[in-house]
Amino acid sequence: MTGKDEPVRRRLLGEATRLFAERGFEGTSVQEIVAAAGVTKGAMYHYFDSKDDLLHEIYARVLRMQMERLTQIADEDRPVKDRLRDAAADVVETTTANLDDSKIFFRSMHLLAPETQKNVRAERRRYHERFRDLVTEGQREGVFRDDIQAEIVVDYFFGSVHHLGTWYRVDGPLSGAEVGRQFAELLLTSLKP
Repeated sequence: MTGKDEPVRRRLLGEATRLFAERGFEGTSVQEIVAAAGVTKGAMYHYFDSKDDLLHEIYARVLRMQMERLTQIADEDRPVKDRLRDAAADVVETTTANLDDSKIFFRSMHLLAPETQKNVRAERRRYHERFRDLVTEGQREGVFRDDIQAEIVVDYFFGSVHHLGTWYRVDGPLSGAEVGRQFAELLLTSLKP
């Protein structure tokens, strides 16, 4: 893909995100997306195989960014407690910064083709496993309590993260960074030995 192509692809993703947020995935046609983006259906199908593909990419671009950030944080040479705090705050902050993408996806994931759903679950599982590795590391080192399985800790934490779209408001009293810091502190407090 050339640099010239990227604005068209970005426009398609931007308009699809906006329309899916306004009308829902099922309530938005490919024609409406291409009209809003100012391109032809042929141009859309040059970048995306289907409307499903657009939905998947809306979520995948956020997850890719979050995975890169998590990897960077997790690989730093710092105490595990600090790395987990930063990773927890970061996933909340990046989720709130991309709230429409996350809300659309969790509201519409069940509409994806079964194979696409399977791939998405595998991508998300890799992220959760990398996050879980920080919890496990802290448990092994005695920094975190070990009477609760790391998998349960991660599922509990991400249940709250995935629920952000139901209550968090950008114009609300707390910024995404503030919510992230508070979520991270709750997580670390729950892990104290």
